[in-house]
Amino acid sequence: MLKIPTMEKLQALKLNGMLKGLEEQNASQEYESLSFDERLGLLIDRETIERENRRLKTRLKQAKLRQAACFEDIDYRHPRGLDKSLMLSLGNCSWIKEHQNILITGATGVGKSYLACALAHRACLEGYKVRYYRSPRLFRELHAAQGDGTYLKLLSGLSKFHVLIIDDWGLETLKDQQRNDLLEVFEDRHGISSTMVTSQLPVEHWHEVVGNPTIADAVLDRLVHNAYKIALDGDSMRRKKAS
Repeated sequence: MLKIPTMEKLQALKLNGMLKGLEEQNASQEYESLSFDERLGLLIDRETIERENRRLKTRLKQAKLRQAACFEDIDYRHPRGLDKSLMLSLGNCSWIKEHQNILITGATGVGKSYLACALAHRACLEGYKVRYYRSPRLFRELHAAQGDGTYLKLLSGLSKFHVLIIDDWGLETLKDQQRNDLLEVFEDRHGISSTMVTSQLPVEHWHEVVGNPTIADAVLDRLVHNAYKIALDGDSMRRKKAS
């Protein structure tokens, strides 16, 4: 007689994991041999898993990753100079705990974005908040925020992500406002969070992309000197798959 009211209360309290678990227990005789404590423990475990899955779904939605990349699916067979031991060490996300950055460079098609998204996906699994941007989109949003009065709010929001991904960096030399915007973003994140950058240009040419020598020194000092550098080479993986 108590089953229906109990389920209604679980639903009202939004304990959906426990509700599903109780429905499963009521539908199967295999739980009848378990003690009350054992059955309650299973319900609590089910609720914990349900909440963790919801939080993960929220983090992945918030991250807006460009590709549905999985760390376990990274291709180490294609010759592109990818160090498997380094990648496995990055997979434990200690670089995020230590507020270090990752810089991935290489020609178009060698898998830079996929690696960044795979590492970001692993970070989401470990409970970190991630946000992905292509660099043109990031600068457009910063420019728009300058115009509508939400600039400081946007900067504050960017600073709160454990990992910020800037993909396709260095497509063109930065303009004055873009340099200043980038410095503000990195200044807010320096020493407290991690940034991942992908670019077709080698790191030694990034100074030229920023343009202004003084701002370039300040930007790269906050980005490059505390970073893992992954320089990829070889043929395009997209071309290989197509053929």
